[in-house]
Amino acid sequence: MTQNNGTLDDYACSQGLILPLINEFTWSVEMRAFLYLLGLLYCFMGVAIIADIFMGAIEKITSTTRKVSVSIKRWIQEPEMVEVRIWNGTVANLTLMALGSSAPEILLSIIEIVGNNFESGALGPGTIVGSAAFNLMGISAACILAIPGVESRKIKGLRVFAVTAVFSIFAYLWLIIVLVGISKNVVDVWEAVVTFLLFPLLVGVAYWADKGFPFRKTHKSIPT
Repeated sequence: MTQNNGTLDDYACSQGLILPLINEFTWSVEMRAFLYLLGLLYCFMGVAIIADIFMGAIEKITSTTRKVSVSIKRWIQEPEMVEVRIWNGTVANLTLMALGSSAPEILLSIIEIVGNNFESGALGPGTIVGSAAFNLMGISAACILAIPGVESRKIKGLRVFAVTAVFSIFAYLWLIIVLVGISKNVVDVWEAVVTFLLFPLLVGVAYWADKGFPFRKTHKSIPT
């Protein structure tokens, strides 16, 4: 960050969205960098606290259960009461949990594009794409390495995993199609609408796969 030869209102980093609050033309670069670093760390702490509270609230919502009566054996007159989750696990993970964990970078991108006259800035789509790529590759690699060599693990919901994997890869391909193929470096309204509608489609297909469709087996009742 260097000072230029402009006016008192035209100096390096003078057109920030929030900072500077006052004219800092006479301040040294070192002083401004130190104060901005403190403000950045303070914002990081605030985002972490808010995200932690948000995730706690989401976990509380998704862990809500209700009691249902189940007849396990036919000769038992009174059905047994069991607790089941109100929220489907797959839907909760793809909606509320994903929103809670990705809220900081989503809000950061929204603030940037609104403050930049709806044009991609220095962060751009790389914030979302980079976070998604890290979740897809980095976290998966860490989970694999965390398993001891003498043990093994397997994916419980293989159909749901396959659906999310296909949609994750298609998301990157769709960005290439939109930004390179259809309208170069421009996102039209219809492209944004289609992109948004792909999310409920993902949730619906994943829920469909979680319920076992279209490979759900039908059990025939055996007369006794």
